[in-house]
Amino acid sequence: MRWQVHGERPVYENSWVNLWLVDVQQPDGRRWEHHVVKLRHLAVVALVDDQKRVLMLWRHRFITDTWAWELPMGLIEDGETPEQAAVRELEEETGWRVGAVKPLIYGQPANGITDSEHFVFRAEGGTYVGPPAEVNEADRIEWIPLSEIRGMIDRREVVSSGSLIGLLYLLLDEPV
Repeated sequence: MRWQVHGERPVYENSWVNLWLVDVQQPDGRRWEHHVVKLRHLAVVALVDDQKRVLMLWRHRFITDTWAWELPMGLIEDGETPEQAAVRELEEETGWRVGAVKPLIYGQPANGITDSEHFVFRAEGGTYVGPPAEVNEADRIEWIPLSEIRGMIDRREVVSSGSLIGLLYLLLDEPV
């Protein structure tokens, strides 16, 4: 069953988050204004080395006041492809450079309320080029064995949706 959109209007807009009211009609005929959060899209990258380890960041998220492991990720800038954003964010946040990434998985983590798209990539054979340019992103940057990822997820040490879907899909591809 498809909902029909009759129009939309912005309530609040800035460069990070936009709140819109969308005039929708449900299949049963009920019509109302639904809140929609419009966000810039996200690129995520899983850099895997030849020892079957993935590069991750230990960071604090003030919104939920939690610490957790995450894959390097960031917003896709205007005029930038998701692949370019993944390569840029990896280097800015970790100091590791890759020449190319390949698509791993795509997701829309909360598509009932937001239009956010997460493009998750896999990279291999990175080169360390120096300390991260983004000094406020992570408390630690470490290579984590893929064999430990499942336990970390079970202990809620990995909770961001971009990291979760990327790591779980990575585990499907990589026997550990």
